[in-house]
Amino acid sequence: MRLLYPLIASALITIVPFLVTFEKGQDIVRGLFGFSEFALLLLFVFVKNKFLGCRSWRWLVPGILIVAAMLGVAWVDLLNLLAIKGWSVGWRVLMPLVTCALALAMMWKVPPFKFNAICFILFVGFMGHLAAYNFYPAQPLAQFPVVDYLDRTAPRPVERKKLPEAFKARFKTTDSVTVTRDFLDTSRSNVVILVESWGIPMDSARFAEELSVFAGVPQQVGVHHRMYSRTRTAEREDLISLWRRDTTGHRDTTFLPQVFADLGFVTTFFYGGDSLEQRRNKYVKNIGFENTVWGDKSDFEISRQIDSLLQLDSLRQFVAWTTRDTKFPLSGFSDPYSGAIDAVDSAYTVRLMETLNLVADLARKHPSVRFVVQGDHEPILSPIPFQERFYKRWVPYIVLN
Repeated sequence: MRLLYPLIASALITIVPFLVTFEKGQDIVRGLFGFSEFALLLLFVFVKNKFLGCRSWRWLVPGILIVAAMLGVAWVDLLNLLAIKGWSVGWRVLMPLVTCALALAMMWKVPPFKFNAICFILFVGFMGHLAAYNFYPAQPLAQFPVVDYLDRTAPRPVERKKLPEAFKARFKTTDSVTVTRDFLDTSRSNVVILVESWGIPMDSARFAEELSVFAGVPQQVGVHHRMYSRTRTAEREDLISLWRRDTTGHRDTTFLPQVFADLGFVTTFFYGGDSLEQRRNKYVKNIGFENTVWGDKSDFEISRQIDSLLQLDSLRQFVAWTTRDTKFPLSGFSDPYSGAIDAVDSAYTVRLMETLNLVADLARKHPSVRFVVQGDHEPILSPIPFQERFYKRWVPYIVLN
């Protein structure tokens, strides 16, 4: 029965300002009692009894601090409610003083709990609140004004996970992993290009400038949502033709290089780096490529090799190329998480535009070849402020010729 007093007193501090600011038709999820006030009232009774029992002044200071904290929490709770309404404080400044005074008066004659019991009560109360909230979130048991205040006043990061509706209206948007498969053409040579760290910039003018590189080439542009921001995962999921489960329940995947090899295509994978990176030496062969080209080569050098391969008109080619020049950390920056962000941005932009120009030149030079170009992920390994200039896990794709 002793618990009813602090519960009712904390409910008084929480509900009175809510009722005073209530308007017909409003829908605000509100706890039945203030958890912070409940804890402070239990501590107040504990400290009060210690002070009155032994007349030790060392218990007076904690008591004053507890009362001050209670007034502070009540004041923050009131500010939260008024912020929702957009109202000024005015005469309502008196409410925390009145409700806290009444709550302390209610607790004056209540016998104290032991400190261990107080800790146990608060733990059970918090767990009870979480359990009840899972079943009926529209009416939580407890209210947490300080948490609400911190959430309300904390700076809001830019929304990066969702694309604006205007962007979706302009470009085809998909979360399917079959983008590559849907656009390949089995009647002619195909080149699948995965551009390292090419994401969707939040600056639409910047994205338009990137796409302008492909002017004059027949194209279809869209955006693709990635589940994982990893090059290795993108390389494999973009090349999936079909997957199913066999009779034992194991996943059986058929990859596009296998399909095209069966159709008589020459299949080649290009990467201008060491085959040990991302353990490509282990899985590239397994997904069906007959030929692989590795080595310390720039995107320009790889593009020249692909150009030479595509000039062999007597053979139909299936080529996959993962670019490298925009891979972080960029050369010239010893630490990818330090330095001027604008300098990183400038270096990245120059290299990206150079790579995109190489792709566009290949498409112009070989109009009979289908090109499917995608980003692998946004610049996830770049400095955090630079990452925040891109939508999270959204990448562009562009189909040429």
